[in-house]
Amino acid sequence: MNLTRMLTTRLTRFWLWSVLTLLFVGMAFAAAGYWRFVSQQQLLQVQVLQQQLQHQYQDNQLQDADPWLPSMLALTDVVELRLWQGRKLLQQYRGPIVESSRYSMRFTVDAAHNIDVELLLRSPFHHYYPQMGDWVVMLLSLLTLVVVLRLGYHWYSQQLDGMETVAERCRLILQGHYSRARNLSSASRPRFINRALSKLLDELADARKERARFDDFIRTNTFLDHDTHIGNRLLLDNRLNALSNAHGMMAHGVLLLLEFEELEQLNGDGQMVDYLNLNVAHISRLLHSQANSVFARRSYNQLAIVVTQISLAEAEQLAAKVMKLCSSLLPREMGNRNNSCHLGAAYFKLGDNQQQLLEEAEMALRAAQIQGINTWFMYDKGAVDAEFARGSVRWRSFLELALEQRRFVAFTQPVVDVDGNLHHQEVFTRAKEPNGNLVRATLFLPMAVKCGLIAKIERQTIERVVFDLLPKANADAVFSINLSEDSLLNAEFMRWLRTLLLEYRDLAPRLIFEIDEAVASGAPAALAPKLRLIRKMGARLCVDHVGQQVISSQYIVEGGFTLVKLHRSLIKQIHLRTENQLFIRSLLGGLHKTDIEIMAEGVEQLEEWQTLRVLGVSAAQGPWFGDPEPA
Repeated sequence: MNLTRMLTTRLTRFWLWSVLTLLFVGMAFAAAGYWRFVSQQQLLQVQVLQQQLQHQYQDNQLQDADPWLPSMLALTDVVELRLWQGRKLLQQYRGPIVESSRYSMRFTVDAAHNIDVELLLRSPFHHYYPQMGDWVVMLLSLLTLVVVLRLGYHWYSQQLDGMETVAERCRLILQGHYSRARNLSSASRPRFINRALSKLLDELADARKERARFDDFIRTNTFLDHDTHIGNRLLLDNRLNALSNAHGMMAHGVLLLLEFEELEQLNGDGQMVDYLNLNVAHISRLLHSQANSVFARRSYNQLAIVVTQISLAEAEQLAAKVMKLCSSLLPREMGNRNNSCHLGAAYFKLGDNQQQLLEEAEMALRAAQIQGINTWFMYDKGAVDAEFARGSVRWRSFLELALEQRRFVAFTQPVVDVDGNLHHQEVFTRAKEPNGNLVRATLFLPMAVKCGLIAKIERQTIERVVFDLLPKANADAVFSINLSEDSLLNAEFMRWLRTLLLEYRDLAPRLIFEIDEAVASGAPAALAPKLRLIRKMGARLCVDHVGQQVISSQYIVEGGFTLVKLHRSLIKQIHLRTENQLFIRSLLGGLHKTDIEIMAEGVEQLEEWQTLRVLGVSAAQGPWFGDPEPA
């Protein structure tokens, strides 16, 4: 843009100086012609006078020249005539003209006697000096010329200003910033070029939206149930796989299996689907307050619910509410309405086997069906981790004390690119108890959200990175930090973050802020100014856990994210799951020709990483590359 402005400015000045040079040359030629004309006129008059003097001298009448010489001198603009013989002045005649500015001209009358005539002439421009009217005409002409030049310069500058806009739009297109190029004015000159660019950019935007809709269609048909539009069995299996590893489940929670009996009594498939959709709508509203919950259709008459980070008491309350809700929605067409829906629940904790969890949930469902009424049954192994039993008051006291004593420990996990180089390090937080034990974030973060302390915890994490980790790390080291929705919507937290990034602006480009997909896609209007503030400060944005929900990827481009991290449910055994590969191909296709990098989480095997590299994923993290270690 600056180069284009400089070139257009130089071109405009070149045009102006060219016009002025042509004007100057024209005026110089006009002045030279004018001077030549008047000088030639006077020279002709002097030649006539010279011939007359030679003729009079030959007739010896030059001594008596008083009758005719003065008029002849006045006619030829001669101020004085002197007749010399060598250095002797023979005669001198003064004409009627009195002029202070004059020049001399000398010629020979009689070479034999060395007789010369010297003429003192006044300026040849005397008769051609401009009068008052001439000065007025010249002044008006000069003013007209200045106005025309000024208007021409202004018009020429306007025409070239449009070229700057065209150049800027072309630069943005080459850099892949199509939306910014579209937002530039298309009304500037040259208009037909700008209109053509705007039309092409509009068509490109429509094509990309259509591609996003097509990608959404692919993901929808892969992971969603066609009738109820919730997750299908494949999505449920992926999420359960993501919650487990070789050592068992990685979090605690509950699995609910809800089964409806005698659906064939309903009139046709349409009424059955309507009934299922009615239950799905009410249960979805009930699960809205449960973060990271999974709701899927396991079979034609069975629904599955997975809720993590929930205590045993809360799981029992949830099961009772779901059962009560479904019992109230049973249609009258069912003959045995008191024994038409049953719910089995299995509570799991860290280290539990995934397959055993499914078996326990099915056993609980069969136990509820045996009772012969609409009821639910919880499979309780009687071994609930003591960490889950902390009450909310004890959790608040523990977290506040940890904040006061700064007992939150930072762990970092490497993110490695396809070349084996360190791309950045993701920062995790664990809370240290007074006895030295470390409490995992999966345990205390849900309680921190409930207690309203999550913003303070994330503030301490950011301070640890900016004040401790970045100054001690290599100059090119980059760290990523997770931000919750509560922190982003907290005005005090955002003011503090803005002040911090302004004060340490040189470190801001080495920071990446990760935001969960559910947060980034849930309220884009509310988060847009917050995300824009972070980008203006120089930090980068990453959307995390992509793939948990089946939604369009358009929010990634509109939100200004530069990195995308795929959820571990898509990565688990991806070399054996063609549908997950299709999902990633679709996402990569939707983000084609953008600067957004696609990364993967939870890579555990070499085969998974090799498959991801073939698909086009640029970096990954997980146990295969290294577990989180104390920073």
